[in-house]
Amino acid sequence: MFAARLCSRVAVARPLIQPLAAVQPVFGVRSFQTTAIKADESLEQASKFIGAGCATVGVAGSGAGIGTVFGSLVEGYARNPSLKTQLFSYCVLGFALSEAMGLFCLMIAFLILFAL
Repeated sequence: MFAARLCSRVAVARPLIQPLAAVQPVFGVRSFQTTAIKADESLEQASKFIGAGCATVGVAGSGAGIGTVFGSLVEGYARNPSLKTQLFSYCVLGFALSEAMGLFCLMIAFLILFAL
């Protein structure tokens, strides 16, 4: 009786390999594309905002530079008041260069936002 059950199970068992006609293709068929893919505008806008934010980091450095320049001016006045005119001319030059770097960073940020 045990042998009869064993034989019946073997006879009823399904084959392990499916026929090729029943197999579904894993990848879809792709046609040749001749037109450019248009990027999503929201992704482009987000990229502009991120780039402009990164470009404005230099404005903070400009503010720190201006503070350092005028702090050094006050320190120089305290040490030697007779060099007031020479120290002030150096201070104005340092202020102009530091402010120019900040304005260049701001200009690049605006170019990223509005010109691209």
